[in-house]
Amino acid sequence: MPGTLFIVTAPSGAGKTTLVRGLLARDSQISLSISFTTRPPRPGERNAEHYHFVDVPTFKALRDKGEFLEWAEVHGNYYATSKVWIREQMLEDRDILLEIDWQGAQQVRKVFPDSVGVFILPPSLEILERRLRGRGTDSDEVIARRLLGARSEMRHVGEFEYVILNNELRDAVEDLAAVVRAARLRYPKQHVRHAPYFDYLEQD
Repeated sequence: MPGTLFIVTAPSGAGKTTLVRGLLARDSQISLSISFTTRPPRPGERNAEHYHFVDVPTFKALRDKGEFLEWAEVHGNYYATSKVWIREQMLEDRDILLEIDWQGAQQVRKVFPDSVGVFILPPSLEILERRLRGRGTDSDEVIARRLLGARSEMRHVGEFEYVILNNELRDAVEDLAAVVRAARLRYPKQHVRHAPYFDYLEQD
């Protein structure tokens, strides 16, 4: 398939969503996959724009039908990605970006082994805690649980091809955009996009 699938993973509070928004704002050739989730919407979140919000029975029914590319339980809630939509978009030479955790990334690679993995790290755990508290949406108990989970998640950073430390937002967005540009220039992708040209070059 000519399109590229990008996997972006980060612990909660590392700034993943902000980085992805920055990338999408400057690159019209990449689309964000909208995940399914059983968690309740946060203030300002809208169904089918930020997530497809469904209840647990609906989620499990879709999962059992094989509708999902990957699914995982995170902090007591379920998350999943649509398989059919991603394939359709990639066949049309659209790049797709997934915001998923490391468990989901492992599942995705089994179906799309040439996907490109990017792990976003906070500058430090101290800064991560400060960012989580700055949200003002979680209790101390929830923050403590997220920090504990973050350390566990960050141990999987070696499973990803690219790692971005989100210290300065502008630099981190530039780094993410650079990964996307480089992935598009890989030989297998260029060969598919410009098949007649490469076929001519390969003639005796």
